[in-house]
Parts: sequence; C-alpha cells; structure tokens
Amino acid sequence: MQRTNDGTPRRIVVISTGGTIASRWQGTGYAADASGDAVLATAPLPEGVTVEVRDLFNVNSSRLTAAHQLALLRTVHETLADPGVDGIVVTHGTDTLEETAFLLDLHHDDARPVVLTGAQRPFGTGDGDGPGNLYDALQVAATVRELGVLVVFDGRVHAARGTVKTQTLAADAFSDPSAERLGRVGFSRVDIERLPDRPAVLPLPEAARTADPDASGGPALPRVDIVFHHTDGDRLHLDAALAAGARGIVLVATGAGNATPEIAEAVAEATAQGVLVAVTTRVPAGPLAEIYTGGGAVDLVAAGGLLAGTLRAGQARIAVLAALLAATDGDDPARRTVLLRRLLEGPVRAEPALATGTSREAAPLPVRV
Repeated sequence: MQRTNDGTPRRIVVISTGGTIASRWQGTGYAADASGDAVLATAPLPEGVTVEVRDLFNVNSSRLTAAHQLALLRTVHETLADPGVDGIVVTHGTDTLEETAFLLDLHHDDARPVVLTGAQRPFGTGDGDGPGNLYDALQVAATVRELGVLVVFDGRVHAARGTVKTQTLAADAFSDPSAERLGRVGFSRVDIERLPDRPAVLPLPEAARTADPDASGGPALPRVDIVFHHTDGDRLHLDAALAAGARGIVLVATGAGNATPEIAEAVAEATAQGVLVAVTTRVPAGPLAEIYTGGGAVDLVAAGGLLAGTLRAGQARIAVLAALLAATDGDDPARRTVLLRRLLEGPVRAEPALATGTSREAAPLPVRV
C-alpha cells in the first residue's frame, strides 16, 4: 500500500489526451473519442491511490502539433503547482508519445513523477492492454520520485530520453535501443534498476503559457523539419526546408552520421544563416561519431551540424524545438547552438546512488506499493 507520510492516499492526476487507449470503432477505423473518466473506469486502481481526471484534448497522437504538446506541458506545470498532487499520469497515443515525453522531461524540475502510458489495442476490446498499462502507470506515479518523466508500458519502466516506439503493433511497444530499461513493474511492486540521464532542466518556455491547439491564430511556433538521407539523396529537401522558413533542421544521416559533400555544403549554408542543424541516424541503436569525411560526420560537424548522440529523429527534433523556444530576442545563434549541444549530448555524470539512497551495485532496488 502506498500512502503519504500522514497516512492519506497518494493523489494522482490523470491527464487524458486521446490515442489508442481512448479509441473506439468509427465505422471505417478507430479514432480517439473516449473520455478520461471512461478510460479510467476500465482499470483497477492500486491500493492507497486516489485519482482525478482532466480531459485536455482527445486526438490520435499522429495529429498532434507543437501547440498540443506545449498546452500539455503547461497543464503539467499547473497541476504540479498544487502541493497536494503526488504524481501525474498522461494517457497518450503511442505514435508520438516519445516526442511528448522528451519535451516534458526537458522542462520537468520536480521530484514528483510524470508518467506517460497508452495502449496498442483500442478501448473496450476484450484483449485490450490499456487497463493494465494504466494500472501500472498509476502504481509507478504513486511510488517513485526524482526520476523525471517516465514511459510505462507492458510492465516496463523507461526513461523519457532515448525511449522510442520500436514495435508497430506488439504489446511491448517501447524501448531504448541504446540503453537498458529503467525498471519494471508488476505484482504490486516497482523495481527501479538505474537512474535516467537528464541534462539540466529548462524553464517553462513563454510559448507554453499561451499555446492553444484549438486557436487558428496566435504566435507562430518555430518550424523544425526532418530531412532523411538515402542513396541518391541530394540537398533538395534541405533547401526546401530552408525555403519554407525552417529555423531548425534534423538531418537523418546514414551509419554513424554520414551524408554527402553536397549535403554538408547545404548544412554549412543553413548554419551560417543561424539555423540549428542536428544530425542523427537512421540506424536504430548506437551513438554518432566523427569517423568519415567526404560528406560524413567529420564534414557535417565542420559545417556546423551537431551530432545527436543516441537521440533519434523525433526526439532530436524536440531538442531543436526546445532550444529555439528557450531563446530570447537578444540571444545569438552561438548561444542557441551551445544550448542545443547540451540537450543533444545529455549530462556527463559520475555514477550516483539511486534515488532511494541505495548504491547502484545493489540494484535492482525493490520499491513496494
């Protein structure tokens, strides 16, 4: 049983945003339309937990915009302004969950957890995984602290950073291809096995305070495009992104971060204009490295591109967006570049103790609900 120090139940807020976990049959396919209360009603509650539901929006996550994500970021911060809240669970579509989780984590400076979960099978199906995932997410949200934003899915606990959707349909939808899971959950027990790597937290951007996904007007958010390199790839799409007004570009390179001399030249022209360019790879796992010239990572870095470490395209794009949103009118491109490098590389840290004070050599650490 998980209770606060005075014996009262843990108070968890569920923020509902749609996705498969809230999707019902529409005659030709599934779409999100179930309320947060309806979704919560399908799941048992962990002992010692009380839940409040807030319906923020209800969309398939493939339709999310930065305005949706920033509105969620604002809502998370507003919810945690209440000291009586012990944790947050966000129900979310799986298509872009990795991007939203990373954005929230970059701005999450609170000991209390924010846990994202969802489902691979739609609401109300007999073999649906949503109820179990929601139960596990509530259990984790009522248990852990000082771990940042988490993804809980199919009995596994993942750090936001590096975690991506690796299965289109299977129940174990998420993993970090370059790192181990953070922990596991099951049988009324949460085991945390390692600490997440997180850079210094960014303040809430001004854009989050005014973001409205339903508004047709309002201030425009910076455009950040993703360009994918392949055989026969040229600079056409990178040039098109610049012509469209992109203030940031993520180049999905091959191998450990390689493209062509023509693309390296286009990157140099972009960075000379103050455009942020992050370089990631289409390879599922492993870091980028400056090994090759001839348009490889050596040349892309010389052109002003920043290697994304083990972040893949969606999360690298969020890092670029966050760096742009953190900029003020007086910021110069050099400062934005320094900030983006920090967000992409993450922290360089010594081996710390686990959040509970138990040494890493003693992991896995059982944390009981």
